[in-house]
Amino acid sequence: MISQQQFEKELQLIITNAIREDVGDGDHSSLACIPKEATGRAKLLVKDEGIIAGVEFAKLVFHHIDANLEIETLIEDGSSVKYDDIVFYVEGNSQSILKAERLVLNAMQRMSAIATKTKSFANLLEGTKTKILDTRKTTPGIRALEKWAVKIGGGENHRFALYDMIMLKDNHIDFAGGITKAITKTKDYLKETKRDLKIIVEARSLQEIEEILQSDGVYRILIDNFNYENTRKAVALIGNTCLTESSGGINENTLRAYADCGVDFISSGALTHSVYNMDLSLKAV
Repeated sequence: MISQQQFEKELQLIITNAIREDVGDGDHSSLACIPKEATGRAKLLVKDEGIIAGVEFAKLVFHHIDANLEIETLIEDGSSVKYDDIVFYVEGNSQSILKAERLVLNAMQRMSAIATKTKSFANLLEGTKTKILDTRKTTPGIRALEKWAVKIGGGENHRFALYDMIMLKDNHIDFAGGITKAITKTKDYLKETKRDLKIIVEARSLQEIEEILQSDGVYRILIDNFNYENTRKAVALIGNTCLTESSGGINENTLRAYADCGVDFISSGALTHSVYNMDLSLKAV
């Protein structure tokens, strides 16, 4: 996984690029009608229900725009919210508040939707050993925010990107000439490049799992698109040799049944690619 320092760098890149995109050479609407030294106060109002996420990111945005803005937090990230709740107040230069408004709202609406969906998945897994994972099926440019939201909602992050974990999927295996060749070449590559990366290998059948188990050094086997019966067989076959992960179109209706098969993890792209933004607004007070 990426370091905290790398993660914070990603957040700063997101903020810088988003402000460049949204503000350009100036917020001329505010510049035209609001005095430069005017001050004001606004509240983050919830017009929905679910899990709030992005409060800490909002603070980063406000302080990037104007270090003198003051934020009074009433509800923390990961808390349940309902219609008419006030999450925080922000006070200071009016132009600064308005310059940050859209980025704060866009990020928090998206992050809160992801956290809410993740929490619903995590709740379905209560009482099992299985943990819910996100995937790389994220919105280009804001992956750090979406994966942060998954953590806030009670899920766990898969690899952040292509560079922090090896994941040998069906195309890698086919292009490499088979499972054993793919694993062998990968271990040679890691040794030659002096990289310490965990290896996950995707299996499309019980026969492929048997072949994966012939090679050591595999951190986790991805049991992809298996039915319940074959998933149970796969878990029994793998035993304690390595960790197990189920994936492939798993949703709210099938999640618990796959967990009951005994897998360690279930990964779901739906946490990030199939959510509806939480309705939030920033209102002057």
